Amino acid sequence: MKKIAKRVLIVLGIIVLILGIAAAALFFYFRNRFMGPTVEIKDPDSAAIVTTTYGDVRGYISDNGIYTYHGIPYAKAEERFVAATEPDSWDGVLDTTEWGPISPQGAILGGSANEEDNGDNNCQNLNLWTPALDDGKRPVMVWLHGGGFSSGSANGGNTDGTNLALNQDVVVIGVNHRLNVYGYLDLTEYGEKYEHSDNAGLTDIVASLDWIKENVAAFGGDPENITVFGQSGGGAKVLSLMTSPYAEGKFQKGIVQSGATETLGVTFATKEQSLAITDKILTKLGITEANIEDIQTVSNADLQNAATEALAETGTEFEVPLAIGDGFGMEWGPVIDGDYMPSAPITEDGFADAGFDVPLLIGSNIDEWAMAGLRRDATDEEKALFTKAYPNEPESGADTVDTLIRLPMLKIMSHKADQGGANVYAYMFTHQEGVMGAFHGAEISYAFYNSSEKNGMNELISSVWTNFARNGVPAVDGLENWEPYSRENPATMILDDESYLTVGHDEELMHVLAPDYKW
Repeated sequence: MKKIAKRVLIVLGIIVLILGIAAAALFFYFRNRFMGPTVEIKDPDSAAIVTTTYGDVRGYISDNGIYTYHGIPYAKAEERFVAATEPDSWDGVLDTTEWGPISPQGAILGGSANEEDNGDNNCQNLNLWTPALDDGKRPVMVWLHGGGFSSGSANGGNTDGTNLALNQDVVVIGVNHRLNVYGYLDLTEYGEKYEHSDNAGLTDIVASLDWIKENVAAFGGDPENITVFGQSGGGAKVLSLMTSPYAEGKFQKGIVQSGATETLGVTFATKEQSLAITDKILTKLGITEANIEDIQTVSNADLQNAATEALAETGTEFEVPLAIGDGFGMEWGPVIDGDYMPSAPITEDGFADAGFDVPLLIGSNIDEWAMAGLRRDATDEEKALFTKAYPNEPESGADTVDTLIRLPMLKIMSHKADQGGANVYAYMFTHQEGVMGAFHGAEISYAFYNSSEKNGMNELISSVWTNFARNGVPAVDGLENWEPYSRENPATMILDDESYLTVGHDEELMHVLAPDYKW
């Protein structure tokens, strides 16, 4: 009976976790969809016209004077799983006042497949916000959205770049690109046509950086000062770019916000795992080498269902731990193919070579997954160590303090520092947003200056981000001198209403919570 009761409790725990993740996903959807800034168009027929490499585009000037462009094509993908090419040139003026198409959305974290025909493979477009069309040479901040490598978009919500551009005098760009099966199905064994299909989503992002470097000066940006930043899956995309030699030199700095788990950001799929996923998907779809081109016309629903099943099966076959919860499974993401991705971001003795000269600002949130039900009954020892690590937080925080993302963050920043290249700056975001705490994604609205809270956090976080983008050092008036992170001096800035620099603050706590984890 005890064994049965234990199994029931485990099943109930998994159900609660899944429901928690679903609730969190819904929260983020409605937050991102409806809680961005209200933007009024001052003059939709204004002279907000810019000449790009492929033709003239017309955006609009918002009521507060920000020049705004939606859905500018930076490439085109006429076929699935094939590298995007340059967009077609056009005559006249292209209207860019409406959002462009986004990638079809896929399942994430073991969720159900998204069968809706809700996106477009030809989704290579970007959104841009700038204070002026002059030669101001402003820092350029390129946002890579979250949702793992399976879902999400750069269209609107609390990642609208209006307020960030307005208050920090930067050019803000959000990139749409291929996701899930469309971005990472490995067909490389089926001919030269499908070269880099296993990293097609990443090739899209690299193509956007090429477009930005070539065109952003016309929008008042500095093509020699580009920072890529992203949260969750977006942070993992930043790490991917710092790993690929194909992206080397196309950006100058990176910001990773809660952007890794052990199997997404620290490492990615091996070629063997990638080909196993493909084999299972093609088998489920009845496709062989003889009729491989049928993959171009199979329905989105069939593709997504086959992909969801194949990811779960391959994860079990290779015993890949789930990103959240117990058991095995895989998520879509880049493939370590020895070429486009020559290694994982984290190497045995440091960090990927392509990231050597790229300064990195990296951190996470203290309560990341509390909203998804990830809690513990902290022991007296854990409570004491938590209070030692976070003297300004209530002891009850020991029940929700994050390890799932915090531990990989420690590994990434330590290995990047070991590399001996550009500086690493570490942060921990602890600002409590009501009863929800410093949850996964809580810092995003502040980074974009879009929070409705009147507590100074918009100014603080956006200033840290943009000053780092401006000169590679996250120095802000009122903050202590922010020292680079290293193993010998693991300096971390606690970002809160009362921010302060600390050194190795939570190492004892992490060692107790995860005694076998090595970073």
